[in-house]
Amino acid sequence: MNGKNLILKWLQILMCTTKQARALLVFTFIAHFMFSVPVYANDDIELAGDIIRVILPLTAAGMTFFHNDHEGLIQFSKSFLSTVGVTYALQYSIDTNGPNGEEHSFPSGHTSTAFSGASFLQRRYGWKYGIPAYAAASFVGWSRIESDNHYLKDVLAGAAIGIITTYIFTDPYQKEVVATPFVGGGQYGMLLSTTF
Repeated sequence: MNGKNLILKWLQILMCTTKQARALLVFTFIAHFMFSVPVYANDDIELAGDIIRVILPLTAAGMTFFHNDHEGLIQFSKSFLSTVGVTYALQYSIDTNGPNGEEHSFPSGHTSTAFSGASFLQRRYGWKYGIPAYAAASFVGWSRIESDNHYLKDVLAGAAIGIITTYIFTDPYQKEVVATPFVGGGQYGMLLSTTF
C-alpha cells in the first residue's frame, strides 16, 4: 500500500470510530509514520532533529488527553494527517533531489511534521506552549539543512505546510463555562462555573 492510499485509509477509519479508538489510531499512525523510515543520523544534530520531529506531534496529541480535549484530538488528527498528505503529495509530484542526492526532498517531511505539532500546541493552547515548541521545530528544520538532507527552501516549505494546515483545522482551546441564573428567597443572580 503506497503512502497516499495509507493516509486515505487512516482518514476513513478515523472518522468512523469511538473516542478511544481514534486516540489509538492517531498514536499508531504517528508511530508508524515516524518510525517506518530508517534513521541514519550522520551526527548528533541530525539524530536530535530526528527525535524531536517525533516528540512534537506526540506531545501535541498527548496534550489533548491532558486537557481532556476530545475536540482538540479531532482537530489535531485532521491537521496532522493533512500535513502528512500534502507533504507526501508534493514530494512525489515535485521530484527534486536534496544536497545529499536523495530524492523527494521538497518539502521537508521532518520539518512539516515538527511544525504541525508545534503550531497545534501554540494555536490550541497558547504561546506558553507555542514558544518552546516552535523553538524545537526550528531546530528540526536547521538540523535538516545542517546534515545536508535539505535546502532552505525545502525546510521553509515544510514549516509553512505544517503551520497552514494546523491553522485551517485548529481553534483555540476554550474551557467550558456554564452560566446558571438563579432566583429565589429574595435573591437573584448568575452563577458561573467551569471545570479544571
